[in-house]
Amino acid sequence: MNRRTLGQMALCAAAAVSLGMPLAALAADEAPDALIKRLSADVLTTVKADKAIQAGDLGKIIALVDGTVMPNVNFRRMTAAAVGPGWRQATPEQQKRLQDEFKVLLVRTYAGALAQVNDQSIQVKPLRAAPGDKDVLVRTEIVGRGDPIQLDYRLEKTPGEGAGWKIYNLNVLGVWLVETYRGQFAQEINAKGIDGLIDTLVARNKSNAAALR
Repeated sequence: MNRRTLGQMALCAAAAVSLGMPLAALAADEAPDALIKRLSADVLTTVKADKAIQAGDLGKIIALVDGTVMPNVNFRRMTAAAVGPGWRQATPEQQKRLQDEFKVLLVRTYAGALAQVNDQSIQVKPLRAAPGDKDVLVRTEIVGRGDPIQLDYRLEKTPGEGAGWKIYNLNVLGVWLVETYRGQFAQEINAKGIDGLIDTLVARNKSNAAALR
Protein backbone atom coordinates (compact mmCIF):
# COMPACT_ATOMS: atom_id res chain seq x y z
CA MET A 1 0.00 0.00 0.00
CA ASN A 2 1.62 3.26 -1.09
CA ARG A 3 1.92 6.48 0.87
CA ARG A 4 -0.75 8.24 -1.19
CA THR A 5 -3.27 5.51 -0.43
CA LEU A 6 -2.36 5.58 3.26
CA GLY A 7 -2.81 9.33 3.29
CA GLN A 8 -6.23 8.97 1.76
CA MET A 9 -7.11 6.16 4.13
CA ALA A 10 -6.13 8.47 6.97
CA LEU A 11 -9.32 10.33 6.24
CA CYS A 12 -11.07 7.15 7.39
CA ALA A 13 -9.71 7.76 10.84
CA ALA A 14 -10.90 11.33 10.75
CA ALA A 15 -14.34 10.24 9.67
CA ALA A 16 -14.35 7.39 12.17
CA VAL A 17 -13.68 9.82 14.99
CA SER A 18 -17.10 11.15 14.10
CA LEU A 19 -18.46 8.16 15.96
CA GLY A 20 -17.46 9.91 19.16
CA MET A 21 -20.92 11.01 20.19
CA PRO A 22 -22.05 9.64 23.56
CA LEU A 23 -23.92 6.40 23.17
CA ALA A 24 -26.92 7.88 24.96
CA ALA A 25 -27.23 10.42 22.18
CA LEU A 26 -27.49 7.77 19.50
CA ALA A 27 -30.99 6.50 18.92
CA ALA A 28 -31.05 2.77 18.31
CA ASP A 29 -33.51 3.30 15.46
CA GLU A 30 -31.51 6.06 13.74
CA ALA A 31 -30.87 5.21 10.11
CA PRO A 32 -27.23 4.27 9.50
CA ASP A 33 -26.77 6.79 6.69
CA ALA A 34 -28.23 9.57 8.85
CA LEU A 35 -25.86 8.56 11.64
CA ILE A 36 -22.82 8.69 9.39
CA LYS A 37 -23.87 12.03 7.88
CA ARG A 38 -24.51 13.72 11.24
CA LEU A 39 -21.40 12.46 12.95
CA SER A 40 -19.06 12.93 9.99
CA ALA A 41 -19.96 16.62 9.93
CA ASP A 42 -19.20 16.85 13.65
CA VAL A 43 -15.78 15.23 13.39
CA LEU A 44 -14.59 17.32 10.48
CA THR A 45 -15.44 20.42 12.47
CA THR A 46 -13.58 19.06 15.49
CA VAL A 47 -10.46 18.01 13.61
CA LYS A 48 -10.23 21.31 11.73
CA ALA A 49 -10.40 23.19 15.03
CA ASP A 50 -7.91 21.01 16.91
CA LYS A 51 -4.35 21.97 16.07
CA ALA A 52 -2.91 19.17 18.21
CA ILE A 53 -4.72 16.48 16.22
CA GLN A 54 -3.70 18.16 12.95
CA ALA A 55 -0.11 18.13 14.17
CA GLY A 56 -0.31 14.38 14.83
CA ASP A 57 -0.40 14.45 18.65
CA LEU A 58 -0.41 10.67 19.09
CA GLY A 59 -1.34 10.67 22.76
CA LYS A 60 -4.35 12.88 22.13
CA ILE A 61 -5.44 10.85 19.12
CA ILE A 62 -5.17 7.53 21.00
CA ALA A 63 -7.11 8.96 23.95
CA LEU A 64 -9.78 10.21 21.59
CA VAL A 65 -10.03 6.84 19.84
CA ASP A 66 -10.15 4.90 23.12
CA GLY A 67 -12.78 7.13 24.68
CA THR A 68 -15.04 7.75 21.73
CA VAL A 69 -14.45 5.62 18.65
CA MET A 70 -13.98 2.12 20.05
CA PRO A 71 -17.32 1.96 21.92
CA ASN A 72 -19.02 2.46 18.55
CA VAL A 73 -16.99 0.03 16.45
CA ASN A 74 -17.15 -3.76 16.57
CA PHE A 75 -13.38 -3.90 16.78
CA ARG A 76 -13.29 -7.52 17.90
CA ARG A 77 -15.09 -8.50 14.70
CA MET A 78 -12.82 -6.24 12.67
CA THR A 79 -9.67 -7.77 14.16
CA ALA A 80 -10.97 -11.34 13.85
CA ALA A 81 -11.82 -10.78 10.20
CA ALA A 82 -8.39 -9.28 9.51
CA VAL A 83 -6.60 -12.18 11.22
CA GLY A 84 -8.76 -14.72 9.38
CA PRO A 85 -8.91 -18.44 10.27
CA GLY A 86 -5.98 -18.05 12.65
CA TRP A 87 -8.22 -16.06 15.01
CA ARG A 88 -10.08 -19.20 16.11
CA GLN A 89 -6.77 -20.88 16.92
CA ALA A 90 -5.58 -18.00 19.07
CA THR A 91 -5.91 -18.10 22.85
CA PRO A 92 -7.94 -15.38 24.60
CA GLU A 93 -4.68 -13.70 25.62
CA GLN A 94 -3.40 -13.79 22.04
CA GLN A 95 -6.70 -12.40 20.78
CA LYS A 96 -6.47 -9.50 23.22
CA ARG A 97 -2.90 -8.74 22.17
CA LEU A 98 -3.90 -8.87 18.51
CA GLN A 99 -6.73 -6.40 19.12
CA ASP A 100 -4.47 -4.07 21.10
CA GLU A 101 -1.64 -4.08 18.56
CA PHE A 102 -3.99 -3.82 15.56
CA LYS A 103 -5.66 -0.78 17.10
CA VAL A 104 -2.31 0.89 17.72
CA LEU A 105 -1.24 0.04 14.17
CA LEU A 106 -4.28 1.74 12.68
CA VAL A 107 -4.09 4.81 14.91
CA ARG A 108 -0.35 5.31 14.39
CA THR A 109 -0.58 4.69 10.66
CA TYR A 110 -3.10 7.48 10.25
CA ALA A 111 -2.01 9.90 12.97
CA GLY A 112 0.61 11.65 10.87
CA ALA A 113 -1.81 12.13 7.98
CA LEU A 114 -4.69 13.73 9.87
CA ALA A 115 -3.27 17.13 9.01
CA GLN A 116 -4.70 16.56 5.53
CA VAL A 117 -8.18 17.24 6.87
CA ASN A 118 -8.74 20.90 6.15
CA ASP A 119 -11.27 21.91 3.50
CA GLN A 120 -13.07 18.60 3.13
CA SER A 121 -16.76 17.89 3.51
CA ILE A 122 -18.72 14.61 3.51
CA GLN A 123 -21.43 13.70 1.02
CA VAL A 124 -23.53 10.66 1.92
CA LYS A 125 -25.05 8.78 -1.00
CA PRO A 126 -28.61 7.35 -0.93
CA LEU A 127 -28.84 4.21 1.17
CA ARG A 128 -29.76 1.04 -0.69
CA ALA A 129 -31.21 -1.12 2.06
CA ALA A 130 -34.52 -2.56 3.20
CA PRO A 131 -36.00 -1.33 6.51
CA GLY A 132 -35.32 -4.66 8.22
CA ASP A 133 -31.71 -5.10 7.08
CA LYS A 134 -29.20 -5.72 9.88
CA ASP A 135 -26.08 -5.32 7.75
CA VAL A 136 -25.74 -2.33 5.42
CA LEU A 137 -23.31 -0.44 3.24
CA VAL A 138 -23.20 3.34 3.64
CA ARG A 139 -21.41 5.00 0.75
CA THR A 140 -19.90 8.46 1.09
CA GLU A 141 -17.44 10.75 -0.64
CA ILE A 142 -14.96 13.14 0.94
CA VAL A 143 -15.06 16.26 -1.22
CA GLY A 144 -12.48 19.02 -1.17
CA ARG A 145 -9.33 19.88 -3.03
CA GLY A 146 -8.47 17.28 -5.64
CA ASP A 147 -10.57 14.32 -6.70
CA PRO A 148 -13.37 13.07 -4.43
CA ILE A 149 -12.30 10.25 -2.11
CA GLN A 150 -14.59 7.23 -1.90
CA LEU A 151 -15.19 6.25 1.73
CA ASP A 152 -17.69 3.47 2.43
CA TYR A 153 -18.74 1.94 5.72
CA ARG A 154 -19.99 -1.55 6.57
CA LEU A 155 -22.27 -1.39 9.59
CA GLU A 156 -24.18 -3.99 11.57
CA LYS A 157 -27.24 -3.50 13.76
CA THR A 158 -26.53 -4.73 17.27
CA PRO A 159 -29.31 -5.88 19.60
CA GLY A 160 -29.76 -5.52 23.35
CA GLU A 161 -27.86 -3.10 25.58
CA GLY A 162 -26.03 -0.48 23.57
CA ALA A 163 -28.18 -1.32 20.57
CA GLY A 164 -27.48 0.61 17.41
CA TRP A 165 -25.29 0.55 14.35
CA LYS A 166 -21.60 -0.34 14.64
CA ILE A 167 -18.89 -0.13 11.98
CA TYR A 168 -16.88 -3.25 11.24
CA ASN A 169 -15.13 -2.40 7.98
CA LEU A 170 -14.08 0.60 5.85
CA ASN A 171 -13.52 0.97 2.12
CA VAL A 172 -11.32 3.72 0.70
CA LEU A 173 -11.07 4.10 -3.08
CA GLY A 174 -12.20 0.52 -3.56
CA VAL A 175 -9.82 -0.94 -0.96
CA TRP A 176 -11.43 -2.63 2.04
CA LEU A 177 -9.34 -2.18 5.17
CA VAL A 178 -10.01 -5.63 6.66
CA GLU A 179 -9.27 -7.49 3.44
CA THR A 180 -6.08 -5.48 2.92
CA TYR A 181 -4.69 -6.51 6.28
CA ARG A 182 -6.00 -10.09 6.01
CA GLY A 183 -3.60 -10.83 3.18
CA GLN A 184 -0.65 -9.37 5.09
CA PHE A 185 -1.56 -11.14 8.31
CA ALA A 186 -2.08 -14.50 6.59
CA GLN A 187 1.49 -14.43 5.29
CA GLU A 188 2.83 -13.74 8.77
CA ILE A 189 0.72 -16.48 10.37
CA ASN A 190 1.73 -19.04 7.75
CA ALA A 191 5.39 -18.22 8.26
CA LYS A 192 5.59 -17.55 12.00
CA GLY A 193 2.27 -18.43 13.66
CA ILE A 194 0.04 -16.22 15.82
CA ASP A 195 2.88 -15.17 18.13
CA GLY A 196 4.93 -14.28 15.08
CA LEU A 197 2.15 -12.01 13.83
CA ILE A 198 1.95 -10.34 17.25
CA ASP A 199 5.72 -9.80 17.25
CA THR A 200 5.52 -8.31 13.75
CA LEU A 201 2.75 -5.92 14.79
CA VAL A 202 4.73 -4.87 17.88
CA ALA A 203 7.79 -4.18 15.75
CA ARG A 204 5.78 -2.27 13.15
CA ASN A 205 4.14 -0.16 15.84
CA LYS A 206 7.52 0.72 17.32
CA SER A 207 8.80 1.69 13.87
CA ASN A 208 5.72 3.83 13.19
CA ALA A 209 6.05 5.51 16.59
CA ALA A 210 9.65 6.42 15.86
CA ALA A 211 8.70 7.82 12.45
CA LEU A 212 6.08 10.10 14.01
CA ARG A 213 8.51 11.65 16.45
